[in-house]
Amino acid sequence: MTTMADSTIWWLLAGAAVALELVTGTFYLLMLAVGMTAAALAAHLGASVMVQIVVAAAVGGGAVVAWHWKRSKSPKPAQANANRDVQMDIGETVHVQQWNDDATASVKYRGAQWTVVLAGHHAAPEPGLFKVKELDGNRLVVIKV
Repeated sequence: MTTMADSTIWWLLAGAAVALELVTGTFYLLMLAVGMTAAALAAHLGASVMVQIVVAAAVGGGAVVAWHWKRSKSPKPAQANANRDVQMDIGETVHVQQWNDDATASVKYRGAQWTVVLAGHHAAPEPGLFKVKELDGNRLVVIKV
């Protein structure tokens, strides 16, 4: 009876982790697959099973921790209603001719009438140019240019 080499087992585990990552979209599984790949290389170099396991845990776990730390340091993306990549209206300008008593206005924008509200709570908005900050349902939330 032939036994499978340790390196082959590690390569199969790394491949399974990559395949599972493709199904689930969990990027951390790729980091664990890197650890399993390092263990396969350690097996090719003749390391004992215990060393292979330690290498897989250290490299894979270290990669997970490093990726998690990197993600925590990067700026969070804007919410969908304020993200220019999602809403093409973010950053566009509108001209408000007159504000209503309830601090809303109606403007013609992209060929349709839109309700405009001022971002934040400011007293007595004045007519003029405003930039779209975000969308709140079918309302444009704007800031003064």
